[in-house]
Amino acid sequence: MKGIQNKFKTLLSTAVATACLMSASADALTLRLATDSGTAGSPAGDALKKWGELIEQKSNGEIETRVFYQNELGGQQEVFDLHVAGDVDVMLNWPMTSYDKRIGVIYTPYMTLSWDEALKAYSPGGWVNNMLGGVYQDIGLKFFGPWPEGFNGVGSRGKYALNIEDADGLKVRTMTVFPAPQTMQALGYQTAAIDWGEVYTALQTGVVDGEAGNVIYWDYEYFRDSLDYYVQTKHFFMTGVLSMNYDSWEGMTEEEQKIVQEAATEIMNDQFKAAKEQDDHYIAEAQKAGMEYFEPSDEQIREFAKAAREKVWPLMDDEIGSEIMDVIRKNASPL
Repeated sequence: MKGIQNKFKTLLSTAVATACLMSASADALTLRLATDSGTAGSPAGDALKKWGELIEQKSNGEIETRVFYQNELGGQQEVFDLHVAGDVDVMLNWPMTSYDKRIGVIYTPYMTLSWDEALKAYSPGGWVNNMLGGVYQDIGLKFFGPWPEGFNGVGSRGKYALNIEDADGLKVRTMTVFPAPQTMQALGYQTAAIDWGEVYTALQTGVVDGEAGNVIYWDYEYFRDSLDYYVQTKHFFMTGVLSMNYDSWEGMTEEEQKIVQEAATEIMNDQFKAAKEQDDHYIAEAQKAGMEYFEPSDEQIREFAKAAREKVWPLMDDEIGSEIMDVIRKNASPL
């Protein structure tokens, strides 16, 4: 019965998404923009909205945009499917690895350990940025650049962990992409890979004791009534990606392409300037709301990083290839 209900939910979600997108496709100059994470008024939602506004302004209204926020077209995987299929033209996404496991490079644990190192690596011309561009093109997407958020951590209730030993007995939600569960297991946690849209219910029902996939903004904004602590373990440097379906890109004139590219660059540059200040702001807001915030010492971070690199990086050789992992090993922050 549960399987039938889930199948019905998927079919209904797909039907609603198709109806929404068809309503936006009557005009050939209409671009459909979506994000898989972020409601209207959130930092990601505001960035997507501004991207659409810039496209319209720079084209003097000759290109119209339709913006779809979190869950309006389905869950993370469903919206990414629509993007790859061309039903969503432009996207601010947190990449799914179902089409190419090499996208998992963005979730390599402990590649960088500081803001300066991370922003340099992800900036245009940076070593991580260069790797991502080729991977995205191979699955039919135009890669504009990253939309950095900052270092993530673990939000939990009842208990928190500043070392691997103390993580024993804590079960946390991870993203459903490789190597998110494997990374948290290396740090000593029990894990449950849960889609973003199901996290609130999982916390409320006690399926998990915490959430380990995001910068503090998401845990503060959505789950602050359920979480007591936030430990900034820095296992991933979280970044969204600004991208466009390649067929949609190729279907535009050079002038239209220039407009979309320039708008994307402006959104990316804005976020590179704002990301650290934004993260600091929500750390303070979470503390005001009663959440205890912990920043592990350099020694504790090195303990986490050493464990993750020893246990997870060899798995990534098999999943995303030794050629990419050799680049990561060459450029990663020294421990």
